Amino acid sequence: MKVTKAQVQANRAHIVETASALFRERGYDGVGIADLMAAAGFTHGGFYKHFGSKVDLMAEAATCGFAQTAAKADGVDAKTFVEQYLSREHRDARGEGCTMAALSGDAARQPESIKTAFAVGLESLLGTLGKPSDTAEDREREAALRAKRIDVIAQVMGAIMLSRACPDDSPLADEILEVCRKAALSRLTARVKA
Repeated sequence: MKVTKAQVQANRAHIVETASALFRERGYDGVGIADLMAAAGFTHGGFYKHFGSKVDLMAEAATCGFAQTAAKADGVDAKTFVEQYLSREHRDARGEGCTMAALSGDAARQPESIKTAFAVGLESLLGTLGKPSDTAEDREREAALRAKRIDVIAQVMGAIMLSRACPDDSPLADEILEVCRKAALSRLTARVKA
């Protein structure tokens, strides 16, 4: 039975989504092609019909993960984003959480295509959290607001990474989230000087 082009595209999208979750959960080195394809419901041999290499899939899976994070952040004010991001639910849901927090350490040691996917993903998140006004005449203020968003994103991602590095039932894991949530929210409410 011949597979239609639409089914091939659907299968590929399913593999990418499965890989995105597995990579966030286990890291790039913690997922082999055979395990990934089995989790997606396909045979190992079919992988190379869809992707040139594991690195190609890693870049596409990162892009998929960033799109999921951006969709969750779209329309959410920065305060709500920080509160949701620095929650125990997000921390414990590695496979469903933020790709940046889950894989930045791994991505730093990967080929340029992975790093590019991360840079594009971060730019997308920055844009989602604060779109500049079309009529903005104050470029210094826009630059200061962007710097604030970068600062807060770096803090919340680092907090999730540190919290995840502690045992799940560790009081320190929860303390990290609480302390950084308060600090990030405080930074958000601080006035930007231009």
